[in-house]
Amino acid sequence: MLHPHLPSSSRLRLGLLVLLMMPVIAGCGRIQDRTTPDVSDRAIDVIATTGMVGDIVKEVGGDRLNVTTLMGPGVDPHLYKASEGDVQRIGEADIVFYSGLHLEAKLTDVFEKMGDRIVTVPVTDLIPRSELHVVGSGESTYDPHVWFDVSMWSDATESVRRTLVEFDPAHADAYNARAAAYQEKLTALDAYVRAQASSIPEDQRVLITAHDAFGYFAAAYGFEVRGLQGVSTATEAGAGDVQELASFIVENRIPAIFVESSVSPRTVRALQEAVRAQGFDVQIGGSLFSDAMGDPGTAEGTYLGMVRHNIDTITHALNQDGADDQ
Repeated sequence: MLHPHLPSSSRLRLGLLVLLMMPVIAGCGRIQDRTTPDVSDRAIDVIATTGMVGDIVKEVGGDRLNVTTLMGPGVDPHLYKASEGDVQRIGEADIVFYSGLHLEAKLTDVFEKMGDRIVTVPVTDLIPRSELHVVGSGESTYDPHVWFDVSMWSDATESVRRTLVEFDPAHADAYNARAAAYQEKLTALDAYVRAQASSIPEDQRVLITAHDAFGYFAAAYGFEVRGLQGVSTATEAGAGDVQELASFIVENRIPAIFVESSVSPRTVRALQEAVRAQGFDVQIGGSLFSDAMGDPGTAEGTYLGMVRHNIDTITHALNQDGADDQ
């Protein structure tokens, strides 16, 4: 069933996309009726949706996998539309790993419909639903930005490990070892984020960003977070939202606000001007990675580096009276 909250035009496009994909998937000769092929003597072709998902898949899978990531740096998964080339690549893959919780919006329903023809795995499936943040009025509609709580992303790593062990049992020992080593790095990263966060005075731990992507970060590391747009960037911030948030910044003397690499800085700049109009000078504290990682080959092009960049940027900006205006 297509997601009931999508507009009719989006549901129609999704339906057409599913129909287009069926012959591609049926003709690829893999994973028919979820029968696992013997892949012990060849590399496994994997599609990952976001950079964050692709990164943990590469970490756990190593050179056993050929990983293609659909959404690169600066790409907003809330608004992403699959190209014809994406459809072809997805249909030819052995496994598709995606974030889930409707982060990928229109693609999610496609992946769910593919489930009886090809292995499709939402990496958030092992996170207890009691730990997820409900958004909106629907009891099963959750905030999908779970990677900002590093311990939750460790659960996503476990989901990848289990899938690969089941799909390719001949190399289970290698997957288990790589997953364990990576989860040790995640444990160290979680401790680092906590230490950095604790260096910021409690009354200054207020994170104001373009959209409400940092709820899990706030809950895990002791911040208050406010976004101009909602959990999805498909929502728009109105003039009233900007003025209300500007008044909050002035009243609480918040030193810095943040833009995001995958979201236009336009609304944050408008917020900065609205604050200045009320007689207070709030600075742009830097750019955070929210729904996409940095460029490949850079530290920020990995999950570990992205999280370190974010907490270092936040700490630097909120631990001083002003930030560098960018």
